Amino acid sequence: MPAKKSSSSVLSFVAWLTGVIVSLAVGFGMIGGTLVLPVWLGGSTVAMIAGWIVVLTTAIGVILAILQK
Repeated sequence: MPAKKSSSSVLSFVAWLTGVIVSLAVGFGMIGGTLVLPVWLGGSTVAMIAGWIVVLTTAIGVILAILQK
């Protein structure tokens, strides 16, 4: 039974790490201008602000996860 718990723990970590990497990629893409919104939704300015929000909340989440462990 312990092997199953260890396997589940590793899988959970991989899924969490994948989420962090994707969040940072999208956030930095929005900040850098690679990912933008249509003009009628605010254009690049709103996308840049949203990108910073994504990056900051992801960083806070990573720090809190490390402190929890």
